Amino acid sequence: MSLSLVQSRALLGLDAAAVTVEVHLANGLPSFTLVGLADVEVKEARERVRSAIQNSGLEFPSNKKIVVNLAPADLPKDSGRFDLPIALGILGASGQIDTAAMAGWEFAGELSLSGELRPVRGALAMSLALHGSGVVTQLVLPPESAEEAALVPSAQVYRARHLLDVVQHFLPTASENRAAEPGEGWARVDSAPCVQAADYLDLADVKGQLGAKRALEIAAAGGHSLLLMGPPGSGKSMLAQRFVGLLPPMTTDEALQSAAMASLGGRFSLASWARRPTCQPHHTASAVALVGGGSPPRPGEISLAHHGVLFLDEFPEFPRAALEALREPLETGTITISRAARRSEFPARFQLIGAMNPCPCGYLGSNQKACRCTPDQVARYQGKLSGPLVDRIDLHVEVPAVTSNELMQAQPGEASAVVQARCIAARERAMARQGKTNQALQGQEIDEFVLLDEAAAKFLNVAATRLGWSARSTHRALKVARTIADLAGAHSTQVTHVAEAMQYRRALKAA
Repeated sequence: MSLSLVQSRALLGLDAAAVTVEVHLANGLPSFTLVGLADVEVKEARERVRSAIQNSGLEFPSNKKIVVNLAPADLPKDSGRFDLPIALGILGASGQIDTAAMAGWEFAGELSLSGELRPVRGALAMSLALHGSGVVTQLVLPPESAEEAALVPSAQVYRARHLLDVVQHFLPTASENRAAEPGEGWARVDSAPCVQAADYLDLADVKGQLGAKRALEIAAAGGHSLLLMGPPGSGKSMLAQRFVGLLPPMTTDEALQSAAMASLGGRFSLASWARRPTCQPHHTASAVALVGGGSPPRPGEISLAHHGVLFLDEFPEFPRAALEALREPLETGTITISRAARRSEFPARFQLIGAMNPCPCGYLGSNQKACRCTPDQVARYQGKLSGPLVDRIDLHVEVPAVTSNELMQAQPGEASAVVQARCIAARERAMARQGKTNQALQGQEIDEFVLLDEAAAKFLNVAATRLGWSARSTHRALKVARTIADLAGAHSTQVTHVAEAMQYRRALKAA
């Protein structure tokens, strides 16, 4: 038979679109033509496939006209994931393997010149998309990629180390061999991730800073974003790096979604399974690096921090365009990247922690060193953060410098595990009441679930009017107050909870 069909998948963001690799062998001038809107990496598969087939001891039909079509033709294809299905299509069209036996199977993998299979990007995202759409199929993937894809429940994943491992399983006369026990090169991979205890940094390492630690606890309990402002060396980075240890353990769905984003970005490792990510890009990062982009669109740092923490140190030093691009994801939890030919949507439900100095020299308001900045320089420096962006950050906390006497004599504070237990209890109260964290409340949900006392409502109304708060600032203060009430185990949100929440929106004038 001179025509064969092999099934594979292309990644479109978190979606896995079906791709049929059609291979036709015909008489004529020897050639190898690859069509179907293939990117450069896919077109280079011609040489990799030719060498892999020949070096594996198989016959490459060099005297034939070979046409490979990746259907549908209007779907862009990238990366080397189509090497293996193209090679199998050629072998099937030339009669060396049984194409009928490949029904119900899908293949992806990059070939080396010797025929070894190399991992491909996004294997877990592909398996998760198949699971979400209800598609039942058997996946054949290279080592490492197969272990990724097998993390998805009920996934049927097989690992193949070499092209010959796949070929031997689909030989025309190997029906009985296909039912035999899998060998070393060909094996079924079961979903059995080994969850190791997360070794996050401990909050007890930070001495003093009781106010900042309280703000971290509130942020972890309610899913709120946080801005830390203080002089150099006051402990802002130490606090931010230990924040992830206060968050609840990841659920299976959260772990799968987070791992799928890491797989798309080429950062996934089994050792990081079920660990909340902490992304800390440098302040020279561009807007594309933060929110994603490119062609085809790739996830940025905010998506790689999905269900984790995005820590932006030296917050005002980031490019203005990069910071402004964070405004919509902070509200919606998703980011949509639109290009002329492609449109992709990535999840971005992250907790933002920003750290900044109060002025260019960093010592405004410090008792240890005099500030040398003019009022105009201070206003210009803090003005790098726009009002709409600061408005979307729930907690603004001043982190004063710790004196050497306090640093040497202070006792270790509470361990992360103790604070985490309180945060988990507060989150469970919120989930039982409304099915989501307090930060995610929108519109009428705020009026329904905040349960504000009459006295607290009057107090907040007067204070918001005098401070000139926007409606967004008022709503965010309400959600923070609800989290404080949950930490206290209170049924309703009272004046004391509102008063504390208001203290966390005074660090910057823009708030």
